Amino acid sequence: MPEYLTPGVYTEEIEIGAKPIEGISTSTVGFLGPTERGPTNPELVTNFGDFQNKFGVFVEGSYLAYGVQGFFSNGGQRCFIGRIVGKNAKNSTHNLTQKEDDADKDILKITAIGPGVWGDNIAVNVEPATLFKEGKNQLFKLTVKYWKSMVKSEQDKPTVDDKINAQENNPADVVEVYDNLSPIAVSSDYYGKRINGISNLVNVEAITEGHLDPQFILLENGDKGAEIKTADYTGNETAPPGERTGLAAFEEIDNINIVCVPDENSSNLTGLTGEIVGHCERMKDRFAILQAKQSAGDVGKLEPPLDSKYAAFYYPWITVIDPVTNNKMLVPPGGHIAGIYARSDTERGVHKAPANEVVRGAQELQFNIKKGEQAILNPKGVNCMRVFPGRGIRVWGARTTSTDPLWKYLNVRRLFLYIEGSIEQATQWVVFEPNNERLWARVKQSITQFLTTVWRDGALMGMTPDEAFFVKCDRTTMTQDDIDNGRLIVMIGIAPVKPAEFVIFRIAQWTGGSE
Repeated sequence: MPEYLTPGVYTEEIEIGAKPIEGISTSTVGFLGPTERGPTNPELVTNFGDFQNKFGVFVEGSYLAYGVQGFFSNGGQRCFIGRIVGKNAKNSTHNLTQKEDDADKDILKITAIGPGVWGDNIAVNVEPATLFKEGKNQLFKLTVKYWKSMVKSEQDKPTVDDKINAQENNPADVVEVYDNLSPIAVSSDYYGKRINGISNLVNVEAITEGHLDPQFILLENGDKGAEIKTADYTGNETAPPGERTGLAAFEEIDNINIVCVPDENSSNLTGLTGEIVGHCERMKDRFAILQAKQSAGDVGKLEPPLDSKYAAFYYPWITVIDPVTNNKMLVPPGGHIAGIYARSDTERGVHKAPANEVVRGAQELQFNIKKGEQAILNPKGVNCMRVFPGRGIRVWGARTTSTDPLWKYLNVRRLFLYIEGSIEQATQWVVFEPNNERLWARVKQSITQFLTTVWRDGALMGMTPDEAFFVKCDRTTMTQDDIDNGRLIVMIGIAPVKPAEFVIFRIAQWTGGSE
């Protein structure tokens, strides 16, 4: 309570009524897979150009880049990229030096961002800065160049002379220039401040004090590691926070709503689909997009790989134009589907089933699914893509892989994730508040106002809010034991809209007159 010790007029600000609940995002995707280069900790990208700047271009043997491109072309806006590398992969490094007493003194360590042989294609050139001044703490200019073509495959090991010759005959694929850098740590132009977190190629680390002499070096000793396995995708949950990779790293990111692994069906990734779905079920705030194998086999025997209300399964693969060869190629549909989720959420809302939507970028389907074939697949929870004359290639299914009829439709599952996440995030202020009738009333009022908005947006059934939902927070939901043990319990019921999956028009002859 405020103290009033001096006579006078006092103005105080107090809170009354409900606290507003803001809806969370529903369309941020987490992608996992191998990339040409880049960090192994998840990075947010907001367009395909951003992805290429951080992770490079298309990689032979991986569908990740194609999936990310399909995501953005279909309306996606945000995604996290988790780069996957093999066990014991190493970053390329080299030290920059200063000449001292006819010997080289290591001053600065340059390390490629992310492991792999790709880092051996980075050249660093040190020269006097534009504002160069004589003295002990000289400014310098650092130019970082990367040639993708210098190493055609992870197995190639060109010599330094080979690389220098390649540089002279080919322009660099990526060039970064940092001018007027200072070796003084307190300077705003200190190289650590100007490069780390900004460069897409290298990190720098001080070894000892000193200035840098003009020099040219190539990074070396990068290693791609062992063959990528399922364990590399799951990551190590015991690693320190910030150093985890794969699905373990995704557990640290609350903003991810959808998980997609374009390479989930690779022959050497046994059990990966189960790990993806298990991750979503444990987190309870995200949804998995699963894809059939390219060689899925007999349509009559095709079924979702797992029974889960946190996943949807799509078939068949789609044909796109390969930006590398400009020829048609088959790719798994997951990235494109994730983009459709995002587009539908933005244009209509998460309550709208992301189906009857055009698959942008798809030239054709691996198999043209007929109505009779889908009649077999749809009840099993296999969401098909079909070609419709004059209407293009469309997603023609909106079911989860669950056998529970309450969670049959994926838009219902995702609507609950949206409502649960929004309420949880916006009611953190309730923790440690006095657990009494006044608090219960404010919580109920906040949730009621939020659900009323959800109902008005068309996400809930009913002609009135009372028909669409209910919120209870009183002594009917809590016992005295609950209150004594600090538990505030709110009971919420909502009536979600279901998609009109089967549209039936019953038509009969009528002779006119009265019925």
